Amino acid sequence: MSDRAALLKGIRGWLVFFVVCLVLSGATAFPLVHELRWTESGLRALAVPDRVPGLMEWIGRVRGGLDAVDEKYPFVLYGTDWLAFAHLVIAVAFYGPYRDPVRNIWVIEFGMIACAGIIPLALVCGPIRGIPFWWSLIDMSFGVLGVVPLYVVRRKIKRLEALTGADALAVAHLNA
Repeated sequence: MSDRAALLKGIRGWLVFFVVCLVLSGATAFPLVHELRWTESGLRALAVPDRVPGLMEWIGRVRGGLDAVDEKYPFVLYGTDWLAFAHLVIAVAFYGPYRDPVRNIWVIEFGMIACAGIIPLALVCGPIRGIPFWWSLIDMSFGVLGVVPLYVVRRKIKRLEALTGADALAVAHLNA
C-alpha cells in the first residue's frame, strides 16, 4: 500500500470514528426524559447512591426538572431536538473531508474550533445555569476528547498534502 493510500485510509478511519461519536452524541439528545429515568434506575441498581451521593442527587434533580418540563412545557424540549439535529447536520459536513481531505481541511479546522469553544461555553454558561463545576468538567471533556481525532486527522491531511504536492512536482519535472 502506498503512503498516500495509507494516509487516506487513516484519515477516513478517524473521520468515521468522529462522525459516529458525533451522531451518537446528537441522537441521545432526543430521548432525554427517558434516558435520565433509565440512568437513574441503572445507577440505583448499581448502588451508586451509597458510593457517590452527589452524582445521584444531581441526576435526580435533572430528571425531576426534565419530568416537570415534559409534563407542563414539552415545547421547551424542542430545543434539545434542535441540539440533536445540529449534531447530525455537523456530522454530514465531515463527508467533505472524507471525499477530499486536502481540499476540505477547513471542515476539520472548524471542528477543532468548535471543540475549543465548548470550554468557554461551559465555564460561562455552567455557573449561570446552576450547573455544578464537576459537571462542567465532564462537558468540557467532550471538547478536549473531540479535538484529539480531529488533530490526528489534520496532521495526516497535512502529510497527504505534502505527498500530493511532491507527486505533482515530480510529474511536472518528468514532463519538462
